[in-house]
Formats: sequence, structure tokens, C-alpha cells
Amino acid sequence: MTAFRALLFRELRLALRGGGDMLTLVLFFVIVGAVVPFAVGPDRELLARIAPGIVWIAAFLAMLLGLDRLFRPDHEDGSLILLRQAELPLSMVIVAKLIVHWLVSAVPLIIASPLLAVLLSMEGDALWRTIVSLLLGTPALAAFGAVGAAVTVSIRRGGLIAPILIAPLSIPVLIFGTGSITATQSSAAMLFLAALSLMALALSPFAAALAISSAED
Repeated sequence: MTAFRALLFRELRLALRGGGDMLTLVLFFVIVGAVVPFAVGPDRELLARIAPGIVWIAAFLAMLLGLDRLFRPDHEDGSLILLRQAELPLSMVIVAKLIVHWLVSAVPLIIASPLLAVLLSMEGDALWRTIVSLLLGTPALAAFGAVGAAVTVSIRRGGLIAPILIAPLSIPVLIFGTGSITATQSSAAMLFLAALSLMALALSPFAAALAISSAED
């Protein structure tokens, strides 16, 4: 646990050095929602009806922006090879990176979601359900992103390929995420969303570790 904690703090320090990256994610998240009223018109009822889908699409696209920084810097400077030889299993290394990736990519979006909700004329109940659904569903998006980044880590311009790979996996998350806000049985959709996140978090470190080992070998 000492080695894992040290690695976790290292990854967090490295991530926080690029503080502008988090601001970029938040601005992108808000801008995606802000331009929608210009496209669909000022109808408040229409905006409120499509707002949950817009929030989830904006969150998905914003989280894609940080995928290329998940493993590629360590791969390019040789740190990834050293981490493979460390006492800590590679899957635990990926767990640490995954936690930090969620903290710096998803948490700022969740904090900024009330602003986007106001722009899209969401009601108070829908806003709270949006925040809860993002808390439950963004770990799955982060986990799928980690697998995509691991598969493409050794590919030149792999950051352009990873979103294509993980988009099909993310569709169920978007469906249940939107349904947890709009459906009459939102609690059932949230349970499915939580189950997807738990399953993705349980399997993605091993899948990503296998992909990185194959790429490095």
C-alpha cells in the first residue's frame, strides 16, 4: 500500500502541474452545452427535454480530451518500462492512474454541471439527478478510456484512434446516464449505471495491463 500511495501521489502531482488542462476540459464541457441553444432555438421546454442527453454527450467528449496523456508521456520517456519492472503489479499502476484520471477529468465536469444545467433550462430535480448520474457513470467512461489509451499507447497518433475504439463501449453508459435523469424509473437506470461502472472498474485495469504488456513486448 505504501508503494501504491506513493504512485498515486506522483500521478496526482504530475496531473496538477498541467492545471490548464482541467480548465480546458471544463470550458469545452460548458461550450458544448452553450452552443446548443443557438442551434435548436430558444424554446425552453425543448432545451429542458434534450438537456440530459446534451450533458452526457458533452461529458463524454470532454473526457476524451485527456486520454492521450494517460499513458503516452510515460511511454515516450521510458517510465512505463520502469513501472512494468516495479514491485507493484502493472494492474495496480493502472488503478492509480485511473483514479487520478477520474479526479482531474470527471470531477471538474461534475462541479461545472450546474452551470451547464442553467444554460439548458434544467429544473432543480433534474439537476440533482444529473449530478448523481455523472458521479455513478463517469468512472465507467474513465475505465473504458484507460483501456483505449492502453491499446493505442504504442501507435503513432493513437490519441485519434482511442475514441473510436471506446465509443461503442460507452454507448450503454450514455443510454443509462440519460435515462437516469429523464426516465420515470430513474432509480433503476442509476442502478444499471452503477453496475456498469463497477464492472468496468473491475476489469479495465487487467485489460489495460495486458494491452500495455503486449505493446511494449
